[in-house]
Amino acid sequence: MEWLSAENVIAVVTAALGIVASLAVLWYERRVPRRTRIGYRVQLDTPVSSAERTGRAGVRLGFFQDNPQLSDATLVLLRIENDGSQSIADADYTGRELHGLMAEFTSRAVQGIAVTAPLDADHLLDHFTPAAGLRYAGDTVYLPRVPLNRGQHFKLLVLLTGGAVGDAIRVGGGIRDGGVYPNRSTTPDDTPPVFSRATRMITVLLTVCVVVLASIIVVRDDVRPPMGCAKGELTITGSTAFEPVAKDLAAKYMRDCAGSTVTVDARASREGLQELNERGAAAKGGAPALIALSDVPRRDSFPELIESQVAVSVYTLVVNDEVTLGDLTTEQVRAIYRGDLQAWDELPDGPENLPIVLASRKTGSGTRDIFRDRVLGGVYELAYSSDDCGTKDDRSAKVFRCELDSTDRVLATVAGTPGAIGYTELRAGAMPEGVHTLTLNGEAASPDTIADSDYPFREVEYAYTYGNPPASSLVASFLNYLLRGGGQDVVRTHGHLPCSSPKGRTICAGDAAQ
Repeated sequence: MEWLSAENVIAVVTAALGIVASLAVLWYERRVPRRTRIGYRVQLDTPVSSAERTGRAGVRLGFFQDNPQLSDATLVLLRIENDGSQSIADADYTGRELHGLMAEFTSRAVQGIAVTAPLDADHLLDHFTPAAGLRYAGDTVYLPRVPLNRGQHFKLLVLLTGGAVGDAIRVGGGIRDGGVYPNRSTTPDDTPPVFSRATRMITVLLTVCVVVLASIIVVRDDVRPPMGCAKGELTITGSTAFEPVAKDLAAKYMRDCAGSTVTVDARASREGLQELNERGAAAKGGAPALIALSDVPRRDSFPELIESQVAVSVYTLVVNDEVTLGDLTTEQVRAIYRGDLQAWDELPDGPENLPIVLASRKTGSGTRDIFRDRVLGGVYELAYSSDDCGTKDDRSAKVFRCELDSTDRVLATVAGTPGAIGYTELRAGAMPEGVHTLTLNGEAASPDTIADSDYPFREVEYAYTYGNPPASSLVASFLNYLLRGGGQDVVRTHGHLPCSSPKGRTICAGDAAQ
């Protein structure tokens, strides 16, 4: 028989040993950690109120024996930990509600809770706030979407009434590619070992089998892309303010997912939405391979478009370096754009003999709409009076103003025009030479402090598709990558606050409700 060669026999035997080793691991171990897994166990469940006999030890007095409302009180201490093989981010909790987990205490009512964490992970306590979803009602405690590195844990101490010690306790919730399961500790220090002795021995055997098998079988050239990737062509259009992020996202996705081509063709937010709507209508039931990024929501203009909140983008005023000011009030900015102030020396400490030049965006720009709504109080900018920002063509105009078609052109014009002022999103990298940012009402533009400050010049960035794209399409894959996958790191790197983060979720939800 042709297949009965020495190589094939060794390959079959090695494969069989590998299967046996795998089954042995399952037999020796009570569980196999999933990629993402949360484990929990009850470390304490005891009455704390009534006096009771404890055998030869005598009598134990309850802590709350003088409070009739707590006559049947019990204390439960729960340890909740990441005992899987991968870190768990807040986006890995799959429930639609704000909270991530629920701890249910059958037949008992929750009266109070306290949360503790180890000293090396006390930062976890910052997530346990009502705004992040922490609350209790009836027999249930609702826990926030707490990010946990591998092996990290926190403890939940719960004061209960009703029921009895030993009543069922369950922790549940949705975890991407994993789940929530009860576990147990096998060591006195309450820390389970990473691998048992049997597991280590079988792992060595399995590794030897795999190495032998790999040395026999010819490695094929075709390498499958990571899970969730899709092949094809996709275009990203819309916001020029978000263009640097979109370009880095496209490059990273194409590196991770071979066979995909993602092109960024940024124009302006409204133009991108218009193109997406037109191409979707022309597809007659199909979804075009196009995603439009927009600095502003679509309102009711394009009912067929589906929006997803991406991140909170922070914007800032920029001026030419010859303008020595570092701060403007909202009223001063409005006076400048109304034409009430036409030279910088009309402001306290402003430079002399330097006219104010407004480098603005064209109609259709989401950044321009945000500036109008958030800073100018809804008042439209006056008509432009210059084609190139170098010469004031309309001498009778109250303002010296030009319009530009991209954020990059605004920055370049402000850098090269003495006395120029403009607006742009806050970019993570350094501003061009010759430009500096202004604080507004004494508040600096920063995604790190936006949740706790009154800085007004910010908006949510949206991603739009025409209807719901097919789950297997490149549009759906890239959108998932942007909102929940590796693209989140790119968004953060460029100085934006993802809507999936705890602070970003609060801001994005608030803006959506307005």
